[in-house]
Amino acid sequence: AAPSAETAAPALRPRPAVNRDNAFFFEGARQHRLLIQRCTACSVPRHPPGPCCPGCGSLEWDTVEAGGRGHVYSFVVNHHPRHPAFDSPYLVAVVELAEGTRLVTNLTGIAPDEVTIGMPVVLDWLDADPDLTLPVFRPAPTEAP
Repeated sequence: AAPSAETAAPALRPRPAVNRDNAFFFEGARQHRLLIQRCTACSVPRHPPGPCCPGCGSLEWDTVEAGGRGHVYSFVVNHHPRHPAFDSPYLVAVVELAEGTRLVTNLTGIAPDEVTIGMPVVLDWLDADPDLTLPVFRPAPTEAP
C-alpha cells in the first residue's frame, strides 16, 4: 500500500544542475558561504558561474566570498506551476549584491505585497534537506534613527 499523505516524506526541492563551472558555489553554500566567481584578469565578479569572463574572455578565475548584503533588483510572485516542495505563492527575486553582481534567489520573511524594487536585503540560508543548501534573502533590519 502507498504511504498516506500524513506519513509520506516531504517533497524534495528540485536539484540544481551541478557541473565543473558551478560546483564551488554549491559546496560553499553547504558551508553557508556565498562564493561568487571573479575574473582574475579584469576582477569583474560574475554569476551565474561560467568557464570564461563575458567581459574580457579570460579563462582564469577565482572566488570571492560575498558579504551578504544587497537590494531587490527585480522580483516575481510565483503562483504556478505548483510544486509540493514549495509553499505557494513564493517570491523569486533578482538580488543585486553589494559586490556588483546579481543572482536569482528566493525572498523569505516578507509578504509578496510588501516587496519593493530597491529594498535592502540580507543573506540567509535555506537548508532544504541534508544534501541541498541554498542562499535566500530576507529584508534587511531597519536601522533605528
